[in-house]
Amino acid sequence: MSVLEIKDLKVSIDTDQGTKQILKGVDLTIREGEIHAIMGPNGSGKSTLAYSIAGHPRYNVEGGSVLLDGEEVLEMSVDERARAGLFLAMQYPVEIPGVTVSNFLRTAKTAIDGEAPALRSWIGEVRDSMSSLRMDSTFAERNVNEGFSGGEKKRHEILQLELLKPRFAILDETDSGLDVDALKIVSEGVNRVKDKTGLGILLITHYTRILRYIRPDFVHVFVDGRVAEEGGPELAERLEDEGYDRYLTGASA
Repeated sequence: MSVLEIKDLKVSIDTDQGTKQILKGVDLTIREGEIHAIMGPNGSGKSTLAYSIAGHPRYNVEGGSVLLDGEEVLEMSVDERARAGLFLAMQYPVEIPGVTVSNFLRTAKTAIDGEAPALRSWIGEVRDSMSSLRMDSTFAERNVNEGFSGGEKKRHEILQLELLKPRFAILDETDSGLDVDALKIVSEGVNRVKDKTGLGILLITHYTRILRYIRPDFVHVFVDGRVAEEGGPELAERLEDEGYDRYLTGASA
């Protein structure tokens, strides 16, 4: 069984005012097939955790480790992390002018697997996944994220997830900017991949609405760069009622 272990992770960024500490010692273990929801107020370090695991160069890891089945992820390049089985669905996916969705997907699949997929079966797999996500077939010939709506960008992220079949996925505010219908379709896509592959999921969100569709096994509350509380789905329901005030009062005391 695959395991992603985050141990005492400390991360900073460089700002105009100097170095700012964001993560102040995060411990978290995600096993194959588990869904972990990360919740917390703005600026608590949720996205920093996501991008640090993925290898974004802006974030300076000052201590701790991230182990994937015992191997140190922090020593891997970004592409090595992807080939090892890590996937990041970004809150704000970037545009790639001049690169079609179909070419992007096949290139990514080839890079991860080390060989190009058989064309006929690959085309069928792409079509099936797009159909499940209710994406028009012409979508494949559009340039990546160029002129896409918020919902189209998020569906494209889940399309990648379904086709690339990583071991662990970090979903950074995947519910951001989605209407109710798009949220349901995207969530169904995530659940479908998990059921088929045993995907482990780290789901970052401010709100509980996506957790009605993607049911977490564990909920972790981030405050001021640390895990302030952990629990099951009932913790998310309590946050919906109470908000984060009691954590923020404690953090500033």
